[in-house]
Amino acid sequence: MRSKFRIFLGVLLGGALTLALAGWAYVHSLDLDSLPRANAAATVADLDFVVDGVPGRRGRILAVVTSTARLGDKRTGYELTELARAWWVFRANGYDVDIASPLGGEPPMVRDDELVDADHAFLNDRQAMAALADTVALADVDPARYAAVYFVGGKGAMVDFPGNADIARIVRDILPRGVVGAVCHGPAALLGIELPGGGSVLRGRRATGFTNAEELFLMEDARERFAFLLQDAMARHGASFVEAPMYLENAVVDGPLVTGQNPWSTWAVAEAMVRALGHAPVERAATAEEHSTRILAEFQARGLDAALALKARLPRSDRMLLLMHAAIAAMQWRLFDAWRLQHLAQA
Repeated sequence: MRSKFRIFLGVLLGGALTLALAGWAYVHSLDLDSLPRANAAATVADLDFVVDGVPGRRGRILAVVTSTARLGDKRTGYELTELARAWWVFRANGYDVDIASPLGGEPPMVRDDELVDADHAFLNDRQAMAALADTVALADVDPARYAAVYFVGGKGAMVDFPGNADIARIVRDILPRGVVGAVCHGPAALLGIELPGGGSVLRGRRATGFTNAEELFLMEDARERFAFLLQDAMARHGASFVEAPMYLENAVVDGPLVTGQNPWSTWAVAEAMVRALGHAPVERAATAEEHSTRILAEFQARGLDAALALKARLPRSDRMLLLMHAAIAAMQWRLFDAWRLQHLAQA
């Protein structure tokens, strides 16, 4: 995320020499390289909520990732953070996890710039890496083995999830008796699935996914690159789409269907799935990133003073995420918001 933030500032402040020098001075003043980093050597032993969690006796959850590696001239795949964090939540709450993909084998990974300890622990976990090296082909999945299915996001999901007959088969089996979850672009898996009694999976349900605003901010030509935008398609298939502010946590529960708006919603989606399965999730200390999304939501709802007060009460926050939102506001020419968010980050 540090590199993305520098790109934001380069776009924002680049151009004339004076502005470039001012931009350099501004970035230097933020001292981004001094911000705390996750433990790249983290293992499951460093995740207290997993170590102290429930033994794996409650059943199995199927996590589904995309097999699509390219979107035109862009590399794509599944989002590591959306798989890793849910993996540990499910494991901590007594569920074993299998990983499947449309083609089976090793799927393409998209790795974010900024990882937390849980992400590194996933990458350092022998069982997780073995499951990723040889994912189960969807055609070989027996849905009767699973209490829930979780569709991981990543732009590749927009290509090989919709219209997949095996995904439809799995969802039709699990939804009446278990839980179906999806995050970010993962809800693309639910498009066009007709239930045995008639009507689509999404019709009449409250649900969310990666919004048009989020998609188009990151990819201006998204309408040309994709066959559809996810928010539009979910609405066309009957969903009552629930949109929160850009890049903030938003998990929506409608009976056995649990959906999340973006990567920052992963923890909430996974824990909501555990609740929907009938269990109170094990206690877990919120990450600095999660605290920052709460602070940003407070800023959006009640303004700077309320956000500052909340930040003072929380044990930690992710200054980089707050600064990223300041840069986003500036790129949208919401300059007063950008100044206030910068103040919030530096306070």
